[in-house]
Amino acid sequence: MGRSEEARTEHLLASCSLLLPRYDALASSPNPSLLQKADTKRTAVAVASVAVGPVVGSLIRANQVQKGDVLSVARLAGIMAAKLTPQLIPLCHPILLSSARVELQLDERAEVVEVQATAATKGGTGVEMEAMVAAAVAALTVYDMCKAASKHIVISQVKLRSKTGGKSGDWHRDE
Repeated sequence: MGRSEEARTEHLLASCSLLLPRYDALASSPNPSLLQKADTKRTAVAVASVAVGPVVGSLIRANQVQKGDVLSVARLAGIMAAKLTPQLIPLCHPILLSSARVELQLDERAEVVEVQATAATKGGTGVEMEAMVAAAVAALTVYDMCKAASKHIVISQVKLRSKTGGKSGDWHRDE
């Protein structure tokens, strides 16, 4: 690491410690080891809702949004985001994803785009964060692509729907 890079790193750590009082302790503590954890099949499903309103809903349905095919681009953005999760979330382990799938559906009656992201791996840690980040980024992409048509778009209900595998076992949200 060069001198200027070291200085930038020290500056970043100092800035973070001002914003996050516990950051120094977190930055110096090691990420929990996965060496002792058994590799098991793990899956996670996360969802998000994007209320787009009638005008944007009809533009999406007719594929007339200026930036292009909203649902296809948001799907790809979500998949890419799942793969980049460890770069976005501090202390999130980089893992080999077996699959990352994102599905978007326009509910025209409710004027909502429903997002569902599924991540899977065979490893020593879960994929909940990968699924959550995929759902959130897909929803943000819908907003980005449609914001010229309406500023009233609302992203909500970003949440984990279910997870399987690992020490804590299976979990499903009751809805």
